[in-house]
Amino acid sequence: MQCERCALLLKEGETYDFHGKILCEDCYIYVTNPPKACDPTAVASALSVRKQLGQSGTAGLTEMQQRIYSVIEERGKITKEDLLAMVNLRPEELEQQFAVLRHCELIRAFKEGDKVYLTKL
Repeated sequence: MQCERCALLLKEGETYDFHGKILCEDCYIYVTNPPKACDPTAVASALSVRKQLGQSGTAGLTEMQQRIYSVIEERGKITKEDLLAMVNLRPEELEQQFAVLRHCELIRAFKEGDKVYLTKL
């Protein structure tokens, strides 16, 4: 069997049904609970936890989150499409990482003309 969203090969019992589509666990979680970058409660929680742990800047971030932040810092501003090519992630993985970085108030998105850019705060 194969996930109808990402094409991952699945074994018997490793599938999830979502509106008639066979999905892997990661895709099922993504479609039922997509990341939300604009979530005031998540921002407050992330900032509170980071403060309790004495973290600021990129401290406490995963290697991938640090890499994303570094690319954005280096470029000043970058589209999600260009960033995807540079860090070799699937779009949904970037959305998850962006949400975390946004909740930590490290990066933000803004629209300029017809393009959306990511930049550091």
